[in-house]
Amino acid sequence: MNDVMIRQLGLQEYQLVWQAMQQFTNERTQDTADEIWLVEHPPVFTQGQNGKAEHILHPNNIPVIKTDRGGQVTYHGPGQLVVYTLVDLKRKKLTVRALVTLLEQSVIDLISAYQESAYAKSKAPGVYMDNKKICSVGLRIRQGCSFHGLALNVAMDLTPFTYINPCGFAQLEMTQLSFFKKDVTVEMAGLQLTEYLIKNLGYNGAHGKKNE
Repeated sequence: MNDVMIRQLGLQEYQLVWQAMQQFTNERTQDTADEIWLVEHPPVFTQGQNGKAEHILHPNNIPVIKTDRGGQVTYHGPGQLVVYTLVDLKRKKLTVRALVTLLEQSVIDLISAYQESAYAKSKAPGVYMDNKKICSVGLRIRQGCSFHGLALNVAMDLTPFTYINPCGFAQLEMTQLSFFKKDVTVEMAGLQLTEYLIKNLGYNGAHGKKNE
């Protein structure tokens, strides 16, 4: 069981996808194939389990959802690629830290393919370029399996990030792929990033379904 199912979900409400991730994780067995979900969300702030209210400065009518992933507050909106990684860590013999590192490395590989450099920070998960954050990572582990994942800024309105302290860091600036890859789309980035995820997570093959 070393294939992965790729699901392209399009634009979906955060709450619905979150509930679907929980249900999938609760119902999966040791024989259930891992899945990677690619999705965009309408504007929403999500607050991690230990998130502090003071990091939400002024939400400006954007809904705030308290969720069960790790980390502090972040923003999701159209033009951002959200990748949910539903991985059996026990089967893959991965620690949580190792999974985070592989997710970060996959984004770094994607950016390197665009002839740009990016890096991770051990004390602040995610991917950065020139001290600006381009990708956030937040996971939840249940019964040895992960859900939630990463959010990569592709071609979006970054303004709502100024309404919060992103990931709990005041004055943290955000950046995105379209600043240096003008014609990039969420779908294009998703297809390319998926290839690096399949490789770095060690899957033999992948099967895909769209807009389920």
